Amino acid sequence: MANALSIAIYSHYFSPEIGAPSARVYELSQQWLQTGNSVQVVTCMPNHPTGKIAPGYAPKWYQQETLDGVKAHRNWTYITPNKGFFKKTVGHISLALSSWINLRRLSRLDVVIGTSPTPFAAFAGLIAAKQRNVPFVMEVRDLWPAIFAELGVIKNKRILRMLELGEMWLYRQATQIVTVTEAFRQDLIRRDIPAEKITTITNGADISFWQPLPKPADLAKELKLEGKFVVVYIGAHGVSHALERVIDAASLVADNESIHFLFVGAGSRKTVIQKYAVEQGLSNVTFLAPTDKQCVKKLYALADVCLVPLRDISLFDGFIPSKMFEIMAMAKPTVASLRGEAAEIFEQAQSAEIVAPEDSVGIADAILKLQSAPGHTEQLAENGRAFVAANYSRKLLAERYLTVLRNAIRDHNAV
Repeated sequence: MANALSIAIYSHYFSPEIGAPSARVYELSQQWLQTGNSVQVVTCMPNHPTGKIAPGYAPKWYQQETLDGVKAHRNWTYITPNKGFFKKTVGHISLALSSWINLRRLSRLDVVIGTSPTPFAAFAGLIAAKQRNVPFVMEVRDLWPAIFAELGVIKNKRILRMLELGEMWLYRQATQIVTVTEAFRQDLIRRDIPAEKITTITNGADISFWQPLPKPADLAKELKLEGKFVVVYIGAHGVSHALERVIDAASLVADNESIHFLFVGAGSRKTVIQKYAVEQGLSNVTFLAPTDKQCVKKLYALADVCLVPLRDISLFDGFIPSKMFEIMAMAKPTVASLRGEAAEIFEQAQSAEIVAPEDSVGIADAILKLQSAPGHTEQLAENGRAFVAANYSRKLLAERYLTVLRNAIRDHNAV
């Protein structure tokens, strides 16, 4: 196909792993393949978030496979569960080193994308681009290390400064930069990165996959949720989501025996959150392990309301949780406990009850409101599906991204 591109993506996370990073890479890749391009993904053996290698894979130095048309170069990595900052960092560094040694295994390239966080995969992508003399596009999915400073994960100012210098060096080396929120783009501009080399391409949803479904009766029976008003949270159980405040909301509505909360996922604080729910003496809360994409789809179908919470810190005003687009595509109303750019999108979509971050009373009141007003709930659901289809489909976003890649090739060749 004329003008088809050979694209390489360096990402620590990739399918069959679950979560926003792997979903973004996989779904964009599928859209690019459909328009005649080729895609290679440089990654590790799938193990996120459990730290256990997925069935069908082994801890090899290198393994190549073709996954739904994408050529995946899987490199040896130090594997650890999704908790413990030091061990996770060692894992990210090890992928950068092994992928550099295995660089010769990649076929012809026109452009390289390196996605961060963490910056180590992006750094490996930059090295590959320089060695192959092709443009490097840096994708910024998080402001790293600023997020760790805000959350108190890293407190040593010298370490933070060193990491920030590395971050800024990557931005300056990139031919083009893609951010997943406009707030991230504005942050980089304030730090003297030229505005003309930064484009915002948010996350979105594959609306052909995330479609409205009837409630699965078999799953409701299996989970003993028949006849319940089901409130679902699916995602990381980490430091960013303030799930203890959701547990508080569950406590506030505990006298309403028809409401049940379902938490699905894993993370560094899951055991803490489970213990907190036990201490509250709650019987209206169920925790499930992370599961695959098909089962996530069924769990969303089971939901009457979905939750999208974030911590009450200023940096999160610029975050857009990717799950919100899948929820809207599934035509599910949301209780969004957040503010900033994500809240603005929900307001435009008119698909959610929006409350302040970490506001347990607000979350509880919003759930009760949606339970008592089925007509309003149904309207929010319909609004969300229509809004995502019009503005945040992966197909539309992939087309915009291809324009950025072609501009990067043009700029690189002009030097």
